[in-house]
Amino acid sequence: VSTQSTGVPMVLYLIGLGLGDESDITVKGLEAVKKCEKIYLESYTSILCVGKEKLEDFYGKKIQITDREMAEDDTEVDKILTEALNSDVGFLVVGDPFGATTHSDLFLRAKKKGVAVTIIHNASIVNAVGCTGLQLYNFGQIVSIVFFTETWRPDSFYDKIRGNRRLGLHTLCLLDIKVKEQTVENLMKGNKIYEPPRYMTINQCIDQLLEVESSRKESVFGEDTLCFGLARVGQVDQKIVSGTMKQLLSVDFGPPLHCFIIVGDMHILEKELFDYFLVK
Repeated sequence: VSTQSTGVPMVLYLIGLGLGDESDITVKGLEAVKKCEKIYLESYTSILCVGKEKLEDFYGKKIQITDREMAEDDTEVDKILTEALNSDVGFLVVGDPFGATTHSDLFLRAKKKGVAVTIIHNASIVNAVGCTGLQLYNFGQIVSIVFFTETWRPDSFYDKIRGNRRLGLHTLCLLDIKVKEQTVENLMKGNKIYEPPRYMTINQCIDQLLEVESSRKESVFGEDTLCFGLARVGQVDQKIVSGTMKQLLSVDFGPPLHCFIIVGDMHILEKELFDYFLVK
């Protein structure tokens, strides 16, 4: 492990920011940020409702955005890790640091390079969905729903949902985020031209789920299946609505981020809260 001349080890801090705004960072996380000479903000697995300027004002530090392109570039990642051998470096993650596999990879690469790593946890969507009243221990496998294209319509999530449903478990569906994506044409030509960001809505998710059901025809779910739609969880204007898939299709959930829950068997208290959030 690298140290400065003082003998104090340098650290790569993986810091969870929570789900809301700049003030959701923990006290421990904020103390770590103030120690760091360089700070990176991961911007491709989730987003906060505030821009990096707000974070910079609140933390009193300059922040560099890390997009998917940078995170998947071995040279760029090695640069961050080399910096962490010589000074304290912060890597800020919306939610919890281990909410995405990318950050596990960064942790392992840091360890192999001899970089000391400190993890500072925070709330993530995985535990914040308890705001629905559904008990966390009644959830099964989490699934990701990606945007369909004309040539790519993956349905591997269907089998996981079927497994959860057979056990009476709830299914959390995390919805696709497309940030700094390129068209095939621009990618092939090497043009650094990017498409506008896209965030899957609950309505789009339900449409795709029902399309897969109509194709697979295994009656895993349908228009009458009970579910929750959640938008901007952890923010002041978070929205929670329950109902059938058909009912939620016509609800305007507003700006991102959205997630979706297919409800399994409910006990009495869960059912009471489901009824409380019923679509009006």
